[in-house]
Amino acid sequence: MTAPPFVDEVAACRAAQEPWSRLPVRERLRPVRELRHLLVDRADDLLAAVEADVTRPPAEVLATDLLPTAAALKFLEREAGHLLKPRRVPGRLRPTWLFGCRDTVHRRPWGVVGVIGTWNYPVFLNVVQIAQAVAAGNGVLWKPSEHSARTAAVTADLFRAAAFPPDLLVTLPATREAGPLVAEAAVDHVVFTGSDAVGRKLAARLGERLIPSTLELSGCDAMFVLEDADIDLAAKAAWFGVTLNRGQTCIAVRRVFVQRSRYAAFAEALRPLAEGAKPVSLVAVGQAEQMGRLVTDAVGRGARVMGEKTPPPNPLPDAGRGDRAKRPHPLTPSPAGGGGTSPEPALLSPLPPRGRGLGGGVSPTILLGATPEMAVCREAAFAPVCAVIPFDTVDDAVSLAAGCPFGLAASVFTADPAAAKALAARVPAGHVTVNDVLAPTAHPATPFGGRGSSGWGVTQGAEGLLAMTTPQAVTVRRGRFRPHLDEAVAPDPATADILRGLLRATHGRGWRVWLGGARQLVRGVRRKR
Repeated sequence: MTAPPFVDEVAACRAAQEPWSRLPVRERLRPVRELRHLLVDRADDLLAAVEADVTRPPAEVLATDLLPTAAALKFLEREAGHLLKPRRVPGRLRPTWLFGCRDTVHRRPWGVVGVIGTWNYPVFLNVVQIAQAVAAGNGVLWKPSEHSARTAAVTADLFRAAAFPPDLLVTLPATREAGPLVAEAAVDHVVFTGSDAVGRKLAARLGERLIPSTLELSGCDAMFVLEDADIDLAAKAAWFGVTLNRGQTCIAVRRVFVQRSRYAAFAEALRPLAEGAKPVSLVAVGQAEQMGRLVTDAVGRGARVMGEKTPPPNPLPDAGRGDRAKRPHPLTPSPAGGGGTSPEPALLSPLPPRGRGLGGGVSPTILLGATPEMAVCREAAFAPVCAVIPFDTVDDAVSLAAGCPFGLAASVFTADPAAAKALAARVPAGHVTVNDVLAPTAHPATPFGGRGSSGWGVTQGAEGLLAMTTPQAVTVRRGRFRPHLDEAVAPDPATADILRGLLRATHGRGWRVWLGGARQLVRGVRRKR
């Protein structure tokens, strides 16, 4: 039997984690506070590293990485002590037959948490998960993305400078090969942010080993524009949701469902934004290739690209004539994935050449006249592309959106908050935003996670912090009366009267049953004495 990978790293991390977990929470939060201050002090180093890794402009990194990370750390400083403290179970909830018991629920750390990181928001989506894990008392085995090695080096240095114990955070090589090895290591929980294709393979392997996990996977997010929506606001939000980080966002807007009476107005509001867009470069070649395939498929099925006067040549044989066998199937796994860690749908796949702008130039693309069976509406993409789909009623919109297997986030645009909340209740997504997109999902006090093919578990907020722990109930029983023990030693027929009387007196229907049960209970106790 071969030894698991990273034996020395896990051993060092576990040795640091055990005394760390015994510290009061307030002491574990001191380096969290220092980390937040260091994030400000070394902001320029982080901005330069992110720009060198994935060519993101400083203003965008400040808005989408540094500010949300600092807010999340401050949330931990304020709330972790309260959230992680032991919880006494109220005596009023204790069943009668457990009299004498006092119960407390503790939040215990998992131990060593493996974090497989992502590159598209390399500060926020790594630091928050690591900080939550260590604040909860865990050690962390961190595998940064191969696309953000420079940012990972600065991040690891910040954790060291914040005076976390040595080896509490062990940084693994930022290589693609190291990712699947985390699933084989002797860790106690795994947090993965990446594509659904990789997530499925990871989940299968962890399931074989009975290792719990948190999987934040791909998305194909829907926007619903209702009849009374502010069309200009909705169009700007859609464009922002499509183009932020050049479309390399798991909660990017991919499907826009617009009530038919406002469809033309929405398209016209979106047109100048789309026609004035400049080509952008993507991080991996596979993302640009997938985008081209999605656009080709959509055009072959009758959609048209906004801004093009005539449809481009259709390379799909017999497209539009029902010959579906010759077209890419809508549920074909995406070669680009969605979560950002691995563009190829495999745990171990060839590492693409490193460099800036690996994907080449692509133009942000809006597909008009789209239909839900098109691949762009069924797959998770990681490029600036989205489909605009008309609908007649809200019921129709819900039905049209339901064909997509992903459920990460969604948005609703309407002047009626009640209607928006009613629609949100029918949308199987982890986060629904009303009259905005993307930005509110970074609220540090709200959970973030998906449903369906978008994974399970949550990061961020109180729920994300508690997910880095496992509950343990501790019961202390006073006195010496233990009738269940006596029954095991010397069975007594009176016990049945006591138990049946207790059942009737505490759970029966109506006062006659209660009273009869109480009498039976007393009779059994007298016989036992």
